[in-house]
Amino acid sequence: MSALGAPRSTGDATVARGNHRPATSGRSRRRDPMTWVQRGGLSSIVFALPLLVIFGVFSWWPIVRSVVMSFQKTNLVGTPKWVGWHNFQYVLTDPDLPTAIRNTLYFALLALVIGFPVPLVTAVLISSVRKRKGLYSALAYLPVVVPPVVAVLLWKFFYDGSADGVFNTILDWVGLGPYTWLSSPSLAMPSLVVEATWAAAGGTVIIYLAALISVPDELYDAAEVDGAGVWRKVWHVAMPQLRGVLLITFILQIIGTVQVFLEPYLFTGGGPANATLTILLMIYNYGFGSSLGGNYGAATALSVMLAAFLAILSLVYFKLTSGWSKS
Repeated sequence: MSALGAPRSTGDATVARGNHRPATSGRSRRRDPMTWVQRGGLSSIVFALPLLVIFGVFSWWPIVRSVVMSFQKTNLVGTPKWVGWHNFQYVLTDPDLPTAIRNTLYFALLALVIGFPVPLVTAVLISSVRKRKGLYSALAYLPVVVPPVVAVLLWKFFYDGSADGVFNTILDWVGLGPYTWLSSPSLAMPSLVVEATWAAAGGTVIIYLAALISVPDELYDAAEVDGAGVWRKVWHVAMPQLRGVLLITFILQIIGTVQVFLEPYLFTGGGPANATLTILLMIYNYGFGSSLGGNYGAATALSVMLAAFLAILSLVYFKLTSGWSKS
């Protein structure tokens, strides 16, 4: 009798527990507004609301306004006139657009060839020294502290094309030059890339140094026991640890170089013979290059096309490299 009753009792208990669990989980999932307010939900929204408003006004509203202006003809004073796709057609048929695209891609390519390895090599050299790492890191970061306009004016003095120019004087010691750095269509763009690399490499050096410091010392010690030199330790130990950082800095550098404006504007104004005309400089010329009133519709249309291109490029890049940082 007891043997027959035990299973029934267990079953009843099991059924009771089974009936009890959903009710408990249902009550735990049920949220009423007063409970949400008492737990700080409303205060969180009130705290974040000013930040969201400021971010929306100064970040998202200009983007929305630019998209709207790209379909209008306006000088920001009179009543805008809706022109549809005319601004995009005007930009795409501009004879200077292929030159600007070609120069921008050329600048980006040179910046990747020259500017991408320089911060990495500098960070590796600084991380390999025994003493004064902080001093070397500060010296590497120092160009970033210099105001961009001051840096350009300083390098413009260095790039003096006369025989008495700083760079020409140095090259004359080895029997080279003089070179018309900024007046030569073939030398103007590489000259701009060298200055841009000097001005911006310091921030990337600090990022690489932080990543190199996070590499466990045991890995370096094991590589040293195996007889690995400095560069073999960098290639086989440090580089695998830096893969994720390198992927991020690579796409950020592409985005930054495609949007180059300061150097062409201050160094050459797009010359000589449009040899340094870039897309952003062309946007500036559309909007502010004429004293009679800018073509803001064309400027915003080209800006929207550039933003769309960079967005698509970034999505494709992250899609193709999504597994690289983990493999």
